[in-house]
Amino acid sequence: MSETNTLLIGRNRLFLEGLKSLLRGSSFDVTGEASCAGDLDDTDDGDTPELVLVELRGDVADLVLDLQQLRDTLPSVPVVVLTDERDPRTLAACLNAGAAAFLGKDISLEALIHSLKLAMLGQKVMPTDLAVALINGAAGVQPVDGKGIESYGLSDRELEILRCLVNGDANKVIANRLEITEATVKVHMKSLLRKIKAGNRTQAAIWALNHGLAPGLPFGQAGEAPRRAPQAKEMVLSQMMG
Repeated sequence: MSETNTLLIGRNRLFLEGLKSLLRGSSFDVTGEASCAGDLDDTDDGDTPELVLVELRGDVADLVLDLQQLRDTLPSVPVVVLTDERDPRTLAACLNAGAAAFLGKDISLEALIHSLKLAMLGQKVMPTDLAVALINGAAGVQPVDGKGIESYGLSDRELEILRCLVNGDANKVIANRLEITEATVKVHMKSLLRKIKAGNRTQAAIWALNHGLAPGLPFGQAGEAPRRAPQAKEMVLSQMMG
C-alpha cells in the first residue's frame, strides 16, 4: 500500500495524538507535526509533506494566514482543515485561502479517509449543509477553477443527471425521475464523467457543488419547492458511495 507523507498542524496536543492514532495503519503516514505554518522549518526530517491536516482552533484569521503561507511554501500540497466550525463564512475564507477540504471533527473515520483521498485527487470536499449555503449565496467563494459550468459542454440531460447526483439519487431513481431507462442513465453518466474528468459519481457530485449547481428538482419547474439536499451529517460523499 502506497503511503502519503502527512503533516499535522495544530496546538492541541491531545487532538493531534488522537488523529495520529486514527490514521495509524492507513495509507496516510504522519511524518511531521507543527504548531503553526511558521514552524515548518523546525519539522524537516527528510520527508516532504504530500498532505497537510490543519486544526482550526481559535481565531480564523490566524488559520487563514497559515493557509496562505502553506500555499506559498507548499503550492502543490493539498491542505485539509479539521474544525468544529459550521459557519459558511469560515468555509469560504478557508477555501479562498487555498484549503482543499473543510471537514468536521465529528466525521467518521471511514469518511475522513475517503475525504483525504478525494483531496489528494484535487477535489474540494466539505459538509453538505455548508456547501449548499455557499451555492445559495450565504457566503462568497471564488470559482474553483475560474470556469463556469456552461463551459464544459454538458447537454441538458447531463445537467439533469448531475443535479440528481447532487441530490443523492441512485441510477434507478434518476431513471424514474427523468423517465428514461437505467441503461440510458449509464450512457449519459459515462459521457458526463468524461467531460468533467471525474472518476465516479461522488466526485461528480462534489464537482457540481464546487461549480455552483444547486441541489433541487432536475427540471426546475416554477412554483415547485426545491428538494432538500442530502442530510448526511458528514459529507455529501457519504450519500453517494455506490
